[in-house]
Amino acid sequence: MKRILALGLALMMLLLAGCSSEIGDYQHQQPPLDIFRYFNGTTEAWGMVQDRSGKQLRRFHVEIKGEVVGETLTLNEHFVYDDGEKQQRVWHIRRVGSDRYEGTAGDIEGVATGQSAGNAFNWHYRMNVKANGSTWLLNFDDWMYLQDDTHLFNKTAMKKFGITVGTVTLFFTRQTQ
Repeated sequence: MKRILALGLALMMLLLAGCSSEIGDYQHQQPPLDIFRYFNGTTEAWGMVQDRSGKQLRRFHVEIKGEVVGETLTLNEHFVYDDGEKQQRVWHIRRVGSDRYEGTAGDIEGVATGQSAGNAFNWHYRMNVKANGSTWLLNFDDWMYLQDDTHLFNKTAMKKFGITVGTVTLFFTRQTQ
């Protein structure tokens, strides 16, 4: 019986592993996403946070001012949540290869790493998140998809011990320069 359970668990893990996407899956998708080009200037986004069951917990609006200097993109993000809370985050993102990036921000633990391919960008980082009076160090698996020169979708899985505990979904609009 233990062998059957172990075999079933192994099979389920293989099936679940086959369900995740990889950045290379988007290599030929158009239009190509260059985060330095997209976020240089003014961008607005509207988003929501959902718990693991899909219940909407919060909504927010964010205004982003981006500036590219050399191989570094600085994003100054100003969040306003539906309950009135305001938050600011400043990202410093460096291009470390033709399709690879590293970034830091004040509330990010360590260094974020990202990779682009085609119309997609995948970003991984760890951030302390306050919820229900506690602070949780969560792993973020952030996926961005460029729709056209102006619009970008973003879906982020927040994970603890490899289990998704919530999601963040955003819709970006880039202001034309």
